Amino acid sequence: MRFEQNRVISRWGEKLGYLFAYFLFTTILYFVLAFLNKIPKSWTYFHIMGIALLIALAGIIIKRLLK
Repeated sequence: MRFEQNRVISRWGEKLGYLFAYFLFTTILYFVLAFLNKIPKSWTYFHIMGIALLIALAGIIIKRLLK
């Protein structure tokens, strides 16, 4: 028997994996910064999401530039 990989499911799985990793990283970063009292009192989780998004986008841009 020959089993072929479903590429659509593979792509969706990869994108969901990146999304899950982004939220996991953001949550851990938020809790670490909150625990160390390094976040201004007026900041929320969404501010940390923005910072994590900038980090992720910088990584993507660097990856594409080095190809």
